[in-house]
Amino acid sequence: MSGGDARQRCSGCAVAGGAHPAAQRDERRFRPRLRARARFGVVFQAVTLVATLIGVVVLAVLLADIIADGSGRLSSDFLRHNPSYLASRAGLRPALFGTIWLMLITAVVAFPLGVGTAIWLEEYAGDTRFKRLIQMNIANLAGVPSIVYGILGLAVFVRAFALGRSVLAGALTLTLLILPVIIIAAQEAIKAVPGSIRLAAYALGATRWEAVRHHVFPLALPGILTGTILALSRAIGEAAPLLLIGALAFIDFVPGSLTDQFTAIPIQIYNWVSRPQQPFQELAAAAGIVLLILLLGMNAIAIVLRNRYSRKH
Repeated sequence: MSGGDARQRCSGCAVAGGAHPAAQRDERRFRPRLRARARFGVVFQAVTLVATLIGVVVLAVLLADIIADGSGRLSSDFLRHNPSYLASRAGLRPALFGTIWLMLITAVVAFPLGVGTAIWLEEYAGDTRFKRLIQMNIANLAGVPSIVYGILGLAVFVRAFALGRSVLAGALTLTLLILPVIIIAAQEAIKAVPGSIRLAAYALGATRWEAVRHHVFPLALPGILTGTILALSRAIGEAAPLLLIGALAFIDFVPGSLTDQFTAIPIQIYNWVSRPQQPFQELAAAAGIVLLILLLGMNAIAIVLRNRYSRKH
C-alpha cells in the first residue's frame, strides 16, 4: 500500500470518527486572558488584606482601650487583695487562684482522656460504623456552644453527682468543653506521624502498644501539647458555663480543696462590669489585662514545648 493510499485512509477515519478535539477547539473560548486573571488576583489580594487589617485594627483598638482603662489599677495590691464592695480595696486574689485551680484540674483530667481517646481511634479502632459514629459525635461536640456545656455540668456534676458549686464541678464542666478539641488535635498529630515508623517498629518485633509508646506518641507529642494548651486557653476565658453552675456568688477567699466554692477571673470581670461606677469598670479592665497575660503565657508555653520536643525528635 502506497503512502498516498495510507494518508487517504487515515483522512477517511478522521472524517468518520469526527475531527480531533484540538481541531474542534474554539480559540475564542480558550484564550488565556492573562491580564484579567492578573487583575482578579490583585483584587483578591487586596480584599484579603483589608479583611486581615480589619481584624487586627479592631483587636488593637480593644487592647489599647483595655490597657488605657486598667493599667492604672494594675498593681501588686490588686493581685493580693480580696474582692470588696469598695473599689479602692477590691482585688483579684480569689479569682486568680480559682482560675489556676480550674486550669490545673482541667488539664489533669482532660489530657489523659483526650489523648487516650485519640490513640484508640487512630491506632486501635478499625474502620467500623461504631468508630465513624464516635468520630462524627466528637466533631459535632467541638462546635457546640459553651452555654450548653454549662447546662450539662449543672445537671450532671452539680445535681446528679451532688458536687455542688465546687471547684471540681467547674473543672469537670470545662473538661467537657475542651475535650473534643483535644481529641481532634491529638488525632491530627498522630496522623502526621509517618506510617513507615510503625512498620519499622513492627518489623523489629515491637507490639502495637510498644510502637505507639516508644515511637508514635513521642513524635506526636509536640502537636498534642500545642493543641492541649490552646484548648486550655479557650477554657480560661469561658464565663458562661461557670455562670450556669453557680460561680457568680461573691467569694472573698481562696479555695482550699476541690469541694470549696470558687470564682474565676471571667466571673469577677462580669461582676465588676455589671456595676455602673467608673472605678469598677477600671477594675474589670485591669482583670482583663491579667487574663490576657495568663493567656499569652500559656500560648508561649505551647510554643516552647513544641519547639523543644521538635528538636528532640
